[in-house]
Amino acid sequence: MRLLLEALAYIADGAHWSGSMGIARLLAQHAAYSLAAVAIAALIGMPIGWWIGHTGHGRALVITLTGAVRALPTLGLITMFGLALGIGLAAPMLALVILALPSALAGAYSGVESVDPTAVDGARGAGMSPLQILTRVEMPLGAPIMLGGLRAASLQVIATGTLAAYTGAGGLGRLMFLGLKTQDYPIMLAAALLVIALALVSEALFALLQRASAPAGSRQRREETS
Repeated sequence: MRLLLEALAYIADGAHWSGSMGIARLLAQHAAYSLAAVAIAALIGMPIGWWIGHTGHGRALVITLTGAVRALPTLGLITMFGLALGIGLAAPMLALVILALPSALAGAYSGVESVDPTAVDGARGAGMSPLQILTRVEMPLGAPIMLGGLRAASLQVIATGTLAAYTGAGGLGRLMFLGLKTQDYPIMLAAALLVIALALVSEALFALLQRASAPAGSRQRREETS
């Protein structure tokens, strides 16, 4: 209990929020790294996922590959990329993108596959092209599941983003490594609490986005049952 109180006191102290090692700067860096990694993973993985979900081609191969990627140790990737790319942001960013990619990809093709086939058949019968069916029917209806994939990716990246400090990239991991080096455990716990808070904020934002993106009919049914 004493350790927790000391960690909360560290966070509440305004003097710890400014400067190069200030909480505000490190928190902003951590959020920016996480957002960038998820955005890059989405730009790479979601178009591939849409194509797989729409055509059905390559699904088994992608499931196998994403399963293998999920098993890769992030710290090992950062170490390997750090040796190849040097100190800085490049190595952890590449590792975090790889970490986020399976969830973004899986959410994209699962979202498209979840669409009711009758809706797709109706759009096809109305003369829509395959691209129009994907963009006007499958993507809007599958948006909540797609956002669920990004939601999972964000949580993974925010939690693992502390390892970015391993190659000197910054973020809340710098507080953790500082506390570990000086055996100042309240600082380590304070950094962990800030990471948890950032993850909860991300979770809340994605929950709102998923709710807003749900088709009107499903939202109405959910409100009626609640």
